[in-house]
Amino acid sequence: MDSNLHSPSRQLIALRMEHADLDATVDRLDGLMPQDELLLRRLKKRRLALRDQIARLERAMDPKEPA
Repeated sequence: MDSNLHSPSRQLIALRMEHADLDATVDRLDGLMPQDELLLRRLKKRRLALRDQIARLERAMDPKEPA
């Protein structure tokens, strides 16, 4: 594993952990009554942004060779 704290692989791990935490939080809040719709929307938006950030970082780490 990279010893650099700011390496792409470490960033990817941190982003995936944050995404998993948000996923669990959204699932937990979604089952509660009454729901805080604004909070739920914000969490879902953050989760989506994290997913996009993870995808960009994965593409940067493993660029596809042109055919």
